[in-house]
Amino acid sequence: MNPVSDNLLSQAEIDCLLNGGTSNEEETVTASASHEDIRPYDPNTQRRVIRDRMQSLEIINERFARQFRMHIFNLMRRNPDVTAGAIRIQPYHEFARNLSVPTNLNLVHLNPLRGTALFAFSPHLVSMAVDNLFGGDGRFPTKVDGREFTPTEQRIIRRIMSMAADAYDEAWSSIFKLQTQFIRSETQIKFTNITSSPNDIVVTTTFSVEIGSHMGEMNICIPFSIIEPLRELLTNPPRESSVYENEKWQSNLSVQVQETALDLVARLADIPTQLSRIMTMKVGDVIALDKPDRIQVYSDGHPVFNGQYGLLNKQMAVKVDKIFAPSLNTFNKEKQR
Repeated sequence: MNPVSDNLLSQAEIDCLLNGGTSNEEETVTASASHEDIRPYDPNTQRRVIRDRMQSLEIINERFARQFRMHIFNLMRRNPDVTAGAIRIQPYHEFARNLSVPTNLNLVHLNPLRGTALFAFSPHLVSMAVDNLFGGDGRFPTKVDGREFTPTEQRIIRRIMSMAADAYDEAWSSIFKLQTQFIRSETQIKFTNITSSPNDIVVTTTFSVEIGSHMGEMNICIPFSIIEPLRELLTNPPRESSVYENEKWQSNLSVQVQETALDLVARLADIPTQLSRIMTMKVGDVIALDKPDRIQVYSDGHPVFNGQYGLLNKQMAVKVDKIFAPSLNTFNKEKQR
């Protein structure tokens, strides 16, 4: 028996060490398993992740619930309870899938933002409003499932939509000035088309309206692309002292601008000439000019005053007749205060 041969490695053992301790069979199994874990990525169907909490939008929804409650009370003369649900960020097809049939869908513009939003009234909310307006007490709610809304129901829906638009504008007033403009009303979600794709992200909020033992729902659906320009404003609610700070900043800026030093130039006349004529001039030549009745005073090339020139205390002076810059009048009023 050769002791040296016992210390030599076989070819299989050498291949195993070169492959990192795994055999070819194990590598094949690992490779096939890794390929099975790979999932295709389609940019058109992937959900956009929005992690920011829209605190200002939560404040707007709470204010809208209070304003909408007062409008419903003035219409029905019954004390309703309006509750704002949580803000949901989801694809548009998920929102559309959970709507009842038929649902009153109102398309609106949120001017000056670009795009179309959706105010959806559930059939239970419509039947509850009709029953209360015509003297019912809620014992016999009208069923609207499986049929279109009647002309009477549509008139009541338009009144509720008008109240909701006014309440929504009032709720946004302290954050951003909006004007809700009604476009049209639909009963089928396929005719709304407020997004370019069913997978586009929308921001939805459900408001529960309770009168007595009956309850209806109202949904506000806004495509995220509409409010994305206001994302910073919606995630960071404005402080109550911001108005005071802006006024103080404007006052300090006005004082500093008034103390700024400027160079004023009173232009007596402009004499058009040619360079060849200037080259021929010599000492003693006279340049004739017309005596103007009024002269203009310039600052950095911009006209500021218009007036008459003369002498004051043996010095050349200009008597101001007219101010060209309206902002100077504003500074003068602020100084008088």
